[in-house]
Amino acid sequence: MSKLTERRRDNQQWMLDWIIKTTGRVQNFAYDNRVVPKEVKSYAQIHRIADKHGRHIISIAEGAESKGHYKTAAELYWAASEHYREAQHTIFEDDNSEKIYLHGMLLKCFDKVMEYADHPIERVEIPFEGNYIQGVLHMLPGRPKAPTVIFCPGMDMTKEAFIDALHHPFVTRGLNCLHLDGPGQGTSNIRKIRVTLDNYERAGSAAIDFLSSRPEVDSDSITVSGFSMGSYWGMRLAALDKRVKAVATAAACYGPKKAIFEQASPRFKQVFMYMAGIHDEDEFDTFAEQMILDDVADQVTCPALQVTGEYDPLAPLDTVLPIYEKVSGPKELWVIENDFHNPRNTPNFGGIDFFGFLADWLNDALAGKFGTGHKKEILVPEHGDGGPYVNQMKGGFALPERIGITDGSHPDQTGPEG
Repeated sequence: MSKLTERRRDNQQWMLDWIIKTTGRVQNFAYDNRVVPKEVKSYAQIHRIADKHGRHIISIAEGAESKGHYKTAAELYWAASEHYREAQHTIFEDDNSEKIYLHGMLLKCFDKVMEYADHPIERVEIPFEGNYIQGVLHMLPGRPKAPTVIFCPGMDMTKEAFIDALHHPFVTRGLNCLHLDGPGQGTSNIRKIRVTLDNYERAGSAAIDFLSSRPEVDSDSITVSGFSMGSYWGMRLAALDKRVKAVATAAACYGPKKAIFEQASPRFKQVFMYMAGIHDEDEFDTFAEQMILDDVADQVTCPALQVTGEYDPLAPLDTVLPIYEKVSGPKELWVIENDFHNPRNTPNFGGIDFFGFLADWLNDALAGKFGTGHKKEILVPEHGDGGPYVNQMKGGFALPERIGITDGSHPDQTGPEG
């Protein structure tokens, strides 16, 4: 059995427990909405209370099924799957019977989502280095040949999570979408396929090989998206596999990883050490220092969109900008005003889920709307006009240039000698 040893900040567990009790969140504490049920007062309770809520929702879903109300049942199973996704993530131990049960319930709930969805959804197995990476392939109704997106989830996501499986914003915009449980994620954890410094992009290339053999996939129109840590992996895949025709990622993890692993919630380091199968913290710190895009960013030659919160605590803006500048292809940077790590349902995007904007951008890229030399940086306003359709940012993102002042100095700031 593989069990993590204590990490340096594990002695802050009492503090994390208190924050969970008061905010209902395990991370990204700048947001107000609760993630875990209100009964949760400590981290150790999350998985069993989430299971209780999941089983409650499943019982209602089964009632809906018994009456032939399959659309309602699908929505309920989707809601239950989110409880089980969060529940299984709280256990960082191989061969743990509770983790295996909770992850199994995630798959079981999603089986029902796939059964009742309006578009075809298929769980697929992708050959990868002597094993198999599991994915979920969302396809257009009728399964016509279509452009296809590879979606790289974040470290706290799984292939089943976040992008609404029943109203998929990529599918409704004419794009198939393959969600990966890449190395270190979801089913890969159960199979002990650990993430290394370079195997996620190899798994992504294996996914492109797999997609190229599918009759539903236009192999000349494969793109990549990614969210949170998936923004890092997605950019690496786009840099190293030239079959990728465009990349659009968000919730930035583009720069150095010190902020996410040393300054943010201890949960991030706990999860990723398990994902990497590294149990010595000093060894992991050396590993994390090498998780950068500086070495590959200039190899991103396809159209690339990067989206980051103005105050993202996991990827400060001054660490994102240098990576953006290195990208050599057509590119855009969207900085979300007064936001943090998660742009979903923010007023900057009109309060709707954010992923549709990524799908629109990828469709525009495939349509050839971003020519050689295209470069655009915008500040997506929190309450002003235009959302992501505003004009090019004038000046920089820092004061005073961002408000149109070229010289913010005062004559009395200098001494008599100037």
